Amino acid sequence: MINKIYSYVPFLAGICVMIFLVNCGQIKNTDTPSGIKEKYRPEFHFTPDSMWMNDPNGMVYYAGEYHLFYQYYPDSTVWGPMHWGHAVSTDMIHWEHLPIALYPDTLGYIFSGSAVIDWKNTSGFGKDGKIPMVAIFTHHNMAGEKAGTKNFQYQSIAYSLDKGRTWTKYQGNPVIPNTENIRDFRDPKVIWHHESQKWVLVLAAKDKAMFYTSPDLKTWTYQSSYGIQNDNRLWECPDLFPLKVNGNGETKWILVVSMQSGAPNGGTGTSYFVGDFDGKTFTNSQANDKQYWLDYGTDNYAMVSWSDIPDTDGRRLMMGWMSNWLYAQKVPTERWRSAMTLPREVILVKTKDAEWKLSSRLVSEYQALRSEITKIDLSNIKTYPYPMPEIEEGLFEANISFLATQEICLTLTNGQNDSLKIGYLPSDKTWYIDRTKAGISDFYDGFAARHFAPCSSVNDTLHVQLIFDKTSVELFGDDGHTCMTDIYFPKETLTFPILEMNARNKPISFTLHNLSVKK
Repeated sequence: MINKIYSYVPFLAGICVMIFLVNCGQIKNTDTPSGIKEKYRPEFHFTPDSMWMNDPNGMVYYAGEYHLFYQYYPDSTVWGPMHWGHAVSTDMIHWEHLPIALYPDTLGYIFSGSAVIDWKNTSGFGKDGKIPMVAIFTHHNMAGEKAGTKNFQYQSIAYSLDKGRTWTKYQGNPVIPNTENIRDFRDPKVIWHHESQKWVLVLAAKDKAMFYTSPDLKTWTYQSSYGIQNDNRLWECPDLFPLKVNGNGETKWILVVSMQSGAPNGGTGTSYFVGDFDGKTFTNSQANDKQYWLDYGTDNYAMVSWSDIPDTDGRRLMMGWMSNWLYAQKVPTERWRSAMTLPREVILVKTKDAEWKLSSRLVSEYQALRSEITKIDLSNIKTYPYPMPEIEEGLFEANISFLATQEICLTLTNGQNDSLKIGYLPSDKTWYIDRTKAGISDFYDGFAARHFAPCSSVNDTLHVQLIFDKTSVELFGDDGHTCMTDIYFPKETLTFPILEMNARNKPISFTLHNLSVKK
């Protein structure tokens, strides 16, 4: 059942706006074996059927399917010997679980990495006209780590000739041994570099990225490294890709790096650099090696992009792990742990102050979830605050435009006195998500907190899109230049939205969409 809202609510000192309400149908992997919905499992975000999941891996498009591999431990809901789980989709929204793709072996656990389609069969793995899908991953030798060595991580490959359903590991593994004895030496991302007609691999090596090239995916040559001076943070899950600047055709290269500490609101987060790449060396185009953040919330990590998206599509599509290493293994889910963000398209823009920045938006396929649209008639709102009808499943989308001088806020509540607040503060030009009272938080001392993100827009009006899926919110502000992703665990679903705002400063527009995850 879907409850619609037709009213809006202002409040005394000017605080709040927003919302979009939706009750989504259940997707295949959200049921327990008995068919009973699990308390905290989202409806339209990807989750493992059971047990532990972290980083997305090997994301590649082939023969009409988006492949999502992911770090997976099938024997527990906390981190353990890593495998590659596997799922496929035709639209990045509805997913089909497949058997585990890669298992640990004598060389070690199967850590994060990437996958590509070897269209020219440079590897020689293809046969009988079958084009190989090649996975590049880190082998992690736990025995070596326990023995105190530093070279217990190295890069290996495997290939599939049946669209990723079965895999053969290369007998010559590892293809990049850890000859420099770097303790953290992992997470390879491979691309085909058209200009040099070679494969390029970037991996994280403690506090920097290292670049390699290869003619065949099997023999690799070190070329260069990139890092920030005096940076002591651990780098992980790099990505490298070119993007044309929206509107002028200029091409820049994006180096994405996830940081194990020092994210804007604490713990782990996904960042990026903008520069140039000549097939061997990355050079930052911004002064002082400027670093940007793909997401300012606490729960978007290891965000990487899909390989081999057709040129006829042309989008750069990304997905991240919706959690944070500070508390990921402690969250109060039972049969499973962790979800992925919704897939996003990133677009490169050049700002008025001559900076290049990424703008993120939900993939267009997401719109298929919308069953109808409702535009709120703001002229009918007479009393404030206005309690809106109960939303049974805690699923919302809100699209709202308002003056940049307005203070806005949305509060979601339940019968247990839990509350989640989302808002904008014009005095500081900041967005915020306040989960200090949003439910269970005793599993980690710093979980109950208020998170902030800078608003970069210089426009007189602002637009924000909010997506709520039971226990998560994804915020897209400033035309996607500012994103925030946070998870929360209310004692019961947050089903009572209350909108508040000064009656003299109503929003410009307020639009709702009903959603359904059914195809």
